[in-house]
Amino acid sequence: MSLPVSASSAQIQNSNSVVNRPVANYRPSLWGDRFLSFANNSMETYGNLEQVQKLKEEVQRMLMAPIDKPSQKLELIDAIQRLGVSYHFESEIDSILQEIHKYYYYSEDEPEISGHGLYTVALRFRLLRQQGYNIPSDVFNKFKANNEGNFRESLIEDVRGILCLYEASHMRVHGEDILDEALDFTTARLESMVTADSNPSVAAQVSRALQRPLQKCLPRLEARHYLSIYGQESSSFNEVLLNFAKLDFNILQGQHQKELVHLSRWWKDLDVATELSFARDRVVELYFWILGVYFEPQYALARRILTKIICMTSIIDDAFDGYGTLEELELFTDAVKRWDINCIDQLPQYMKLIYKALLDVYEEIEEEMSKEGRFYRVYYAKEAIKNQVEAYFVEAKWFNENYVPTFEEYMNNALVSCGYSALTTLSFVGMGDIVTKEAFDWVFSHPRMVKAAEIINRLMDDIVSTDFEQQRGHVVSGVECYMKQQGVSKQEAHEEFQRQIVNAWKDMNEELLKPTHVPMPLLLRILNLARVMDLLYKNEDAYTHLGGVLIEGVTSLLVDPVLL
Repeated sequence: MSLPVSASSAQIQNSNSVVNRPVANYRPSLWGDRFLSFANNSMETYGNLEQVQKLKEEVQRMLMAPIDKPSQKLELIDAIQRLGVSYHFESEIDSILQEIHKYYYYSEDEPEISGHGLYTVALRFRLLRQQGYNIPSDVFNKFKANNEGNFRESLIEDVRGILCLYEASHMRVHGEDILDEALDFTTARLESMVTADSNPSVAAQVSRALQRPLQKCLPRLEARHYLSIYGQESSSFNEVLLNFAKLDFNILQGQHQKELVHLSRWWKDLDVATELSFARDRVVELYFWILGVYFEPQYALARRILTKIICMTSIIDDAFDGYGTLEELELFTDAVKRWDINCIDQLPQYMKLIYKALLDVYEEIEEEMSKEGRFYRVYYAKEAIKNQVEAYFVEAKWFNENYVPTFEEYMNNALVSCGYSALTTLSFVGMGDIVTKEAFDWVFSHPRMVKAAEIINRLMDDIVSTDFEQQRGHVVSGVECYMKQQGVSKQEAHEEFQRQIVNAWKDMNEELLKPTHVPMPLLLRILNLARVMDLLYKNEDAYTHLGGVLIEGVTSLLVDPVLL
């Protein structure tokens, strides 16, 4: 993650010498002990389980029922997905979209197909691309003047169609010029709708889409938002579906709150605020980060493992980002590489606490994997953290030596130190049978999908954190390396980084198309890791500085239930 720090300095006695160390001026935890003793909400608190099951069966019947218009089925699937309950109906949705794909892209009934309007064509395209079908983007040619040139200006009257085309354009891969053009066209039109004297509800919907397109939005946050507007903007409103989605959201929120109670107690026992005061006190925020990776009930163990690991890497990152001396950091790096509790004696006191806590977390992982007969996964989990800590140490050496690497040299190391390769590996550990040894080997081969997420992470972080890091003394960022090497301004560096981020999203979209290298549920973890970055680092470092999007996200997903 290579998360930035803010610091003054403090003098601390260490090995009979006074060491000047940065002392972070982080905002303290906003939540205090709130999640230590959160109300034990049982599922029954938010509705009778029998009632929930009946509603689920009704939605399932509607989903599988024959209908005259395929567009109605598409709208129902879209609503189910955006309301956050598609995990209940994955096989049904997959079979329906498979049939729709066969019908529309292998059918000879051209008049029926070509008669569909922009909204239906764009919705069908997005849903099928989301499912991994590499359907052609030339289906949008008919909406251009004479099948070439610009999109028809008459389309601007179709607000739903423009919005749907905008969302579809975010599924684009390399070489799809028509979708690049569609994004430019729809973005300009939607921005004018926000500034013009338009319907307030439409303006709000458009504004959100411009800020948070569906392909980059965390599914759980989209569900919370869509629950509040479904019916206002949907022509296919279904009360049964809405009631089921509300109950399901609250039931899952209760489960997530219980998980956070456990994690908060674990964090409290570490006493980070007192014993490791240089580190950010962010267990709630980091659980929210991992909730973005997977919210489904079957991934409770995976969430617990990954949250504890990301908490430890955040502490380690803060120790490496200026607090520890180079000698201490070398000792810690060596201890992690050796992975032996006997190494603890050579570490300074604050590092003993970190090292012991890290090994304790891994002992818990070992116990869980032994019970499940998956002990081989522990090796990959350890190697991932070793690689990340070694990358942190490279940055510490650069800083100590006032060394400015080339941009390529910087990126080779920074893609590891950003932490997303390690988090991808560790996200698989607790996911159950769907993960194989081959999946871990795939991650360790540094595939294109993982690299795309790393690029999004690294460059978005660098764009928003460079100025802050320069103020307090920090290893040079990618922005500085690029500026020096290319002889360009900061603005030009930012523009180049944004271009690379756009290309990384295209890489990611391409890797999500069938046939995939590993099962889709594993790829979705990587996609969701990238989505978390887009939320937290789009305009600021919301993690370090507790930005509004993070506070709002925690509140909406973990504090406030949906009103029934």
